[in-house]
Amino acid sequence: MNRHLSPNLVPVAALAAAAVLSLPAAAQDMKFLRIGTGSISGVYFPVGGLIASAISHPPGASLCGQGGSCGVPGLVAVAQASRGSVANVRQIAAGRIESALVQADIAYFAVKGVGLFSGAKAVPGLRAIANLYPEAVHVVVRKKSRIRAIRDLRRKRVSLDLKGSGTRAIANLVLKEYGIDAKSLRQRNSQVGPAVDRLGAGSIDAFFFVGGFPAPSIARLARDVPLRLLPISGEPAAAIRKADPFLAPVIVPASVYDRMEETRTLAVGALWTVSDKVDADLVYGITRALWHPTSRLILDQGPPPVRRIRLKNALKGVAIPLHEGAQRFYREKGLMAKPTSKAEPVPKAKPQTPAKPAPKS
Repeated sequence: MNRHLSPNLVPVAALAAAAVLSLPAAAQDMKFLRIGTGSISGVYFPVGGLIASAISHPPGASLCGQGGSCGVPGLVAVAQASRGSVANVRQIAAGRIESALVQADIAYFAVKGVGLFSGAKAVPGLRAIANLYPEAVHVVVRKKSRIRAIRDLRRKRVSLDLKGSGTRAIANLVLKEYGIDAKSLRQRNSQVGPAVDRLGAGSIDAFFFVGGFPAPSIARLARDVPLRLLPISGEPAAAIRKADPFLAPVIVPASVYDRMEETRTLAVGALWTVSDKVDADLVYGITRALWHPTSRLILDQGPPPVRRIRLKNALKGVAIPLHEGAQRFYREKGLMAKPTSKAEPVPKAKPQTPAKPAPKS
């Protein structure tokens, strides 16, 4: 495994590096795992950071049960900002990162070599560790806007997110079903943080975002500026689901964002993925660490989507092969039957039913 760290890492990476420099040389034989996430103002980034904290246990850290995490001994995991799901898969394929958070549909398309990953772009070595939580399709406008439906976006100033994001892939799918040519939009594409700022300032009319809800940056804007989500429902939603069966209906309740009405939309599962080249014992260890009871204390410090990460949902909506290290853990927990042949078991490609939103903190 490549042990060189990328410069675009969460602050915990710098702290870990400083700790390593203070350790004796014998104690510095450490393992590193880079977790690709998304925009620093999105949901993937804090999720990746919390997971990294839960599974890490560098030399010199307090022992498990004595105030320290129950992560993998000698492991330092770091969360790395990125452009999102599509970019994360390609980074894993190129060996630039070992692990990443990826939309379930993007992961499936990559392994099967279809859509954006057709032909030589396929990534058959992508493996799953766990399903984490549902991500809703947000199409956000100001409440006072005259944009009442997806069809009203024509010729408007809209952010579809950056190229390489899972959000942009779904945004194009939604626009196509509603008969809108993306080229007809006055695109002002950015990640969710800048898009939130621009909508607040009135310099764009709408933006797409696919992520767990409530998304912190959208929630902050909603407290100052009344917002609406455009619905994706009825026949168009059914047609979109036919094109992408990993999308499932979901209701974003009125309580999720301040003063916002209940909205019907679609959601897709967020997967934690890893390269098949990562050592099976290491993946077994990080899977066990993720679901260790002490990790719950770490995860519950995060935003509401992180609080929905539960072992009972770990295999829901997972339609790519599990890493052999993760398989071993789930078999021990009785969540997977022992294989009857040497063929690697692949979970059935069933769309997950999104969980109910966690209460606002």
